[in-house]
Amino acid sequence: MSISIKPVKSNRDRAEFIRFPYRLHKKHPAWVPPLISEIKSSLDIQKNPFYEHASIELFQAHRDNKVVGRIAVIIDQNFIEVQGEQIGQFGFFDCIDDQDVAEALLNHAAKHLKDNSMRMMLGPTNPSMNDELGVLIDAFDIPPAIKMIWNPSYYPALFEKAGFEKAMDLFAYTMSKDEASERLIRLGKAILKRTKVDLRKINMKKFDQEVKALLDVYNSAWSDNWGFVPWTEAEFEHGAKSLKQVIDPDIVLVAEVNGKPVGFSLALPDINYALKHINGRLFPFGLPILLWHSRKIDRIRILILGVIKEYRGRGIDTAMYYETFRISTDKGYQSCEMSWILEDNEPMNRAAKMMGAKKYKTYRLYERRL
Repeated sequence: MSISIKPVKSNRDRAEFIRFPYRLHKKHPAWVPPLISEIKSSLDIQKNPFYEHASIELFQAHRDNKVVGRIAVIIDQNFIEVQGEQIGQFGFFDCIDDQDVAEALLNHAAKHLKDNSMRMMLGPTNPSMNDELGVLIDAFDIPPAIKMIWNPSYYPALFEKAGFEKAMDLFAYTMSKDEASERLIRLGKAILKRTKVDLRKINMKKFDQEVKALLDVYNSAWSDNWGFVPWTEAEFEHGAKSLKQVIDPDIVLVAEVNGKPVGFSLALPDINYALKHINGRLFPFGLPILLWHSRKIDRIRILILGVIKEYRGRGIDTAMYYETFRISTDKGYQSCEMSWILEDNEPMNRAAKMMGAKKYKTYRLYERRL
């Protein structure tokens, strides 16, 4: 049967686009349905400040009058400017296990980008390089941590057979409280004693003020990373507000020297354990179910941890890892995921292994010349 690629235009089309993966993955035990409200917010060109400098077009693959795949085509002018190359992006890719459908979607996205003067196609990015990234290429039986993606095992082959190559791998590490190395504990304590750095918890009463102060730290600390694109102030605030309700302030740490922020770490309770039970909807019955299961969350994810260039090499990152580990285990959390870490970020990969963490998942960003 023929495959047709159609743009998402109506509200009904958009609802189908958002709901497709819920239908596609619902029987897989590792699938954790994200909040539908979060997906809508991510795609909302009126309210998401990412679209102040980026465009997005949504497409669906149809066969026999049925949706069998989806893709978003993204052009981020800030990313293009920083990278110095006409790189277009794609994201929100989901597809049945059918190479013809996958290639119809990917080729349509490639043509759209080429018609808009792009020379490279990179993804998946959902929707930006500062959001959920990549294709899971292993550990398909393990549910994702908060704000990480999951996909079935056939996805990597769909991309590779369609002519895509690896652009970069992103690693996820895991560590239980019993696996933390003695070296981490020893070094963490020693660094906190000898350095002039102060580690404090985020002040939720001054949340907006804290977020503004940490934006410069983030954009400085990550500026040398592959694929970096700076957050705008509006984007950073938007992202922070979306996480505010799940933050445990005890495990969000700010590193200061003489009262000046020089680094920070953001860890979150892995609310995916609870989200798995509500199928993406908080209302009318999802919220009480979410709150009930949230009591059993025993894992955290360290999303962000970095130090500005001038203060690297002093062990501040190790001190933040140690304090996050110490505080979280004291509160009853049993394990943590550290993700993601670029495969070429040797200092961070080395630090994760030093702590006793084990690499247990790999996510891949793919690229194709246009």
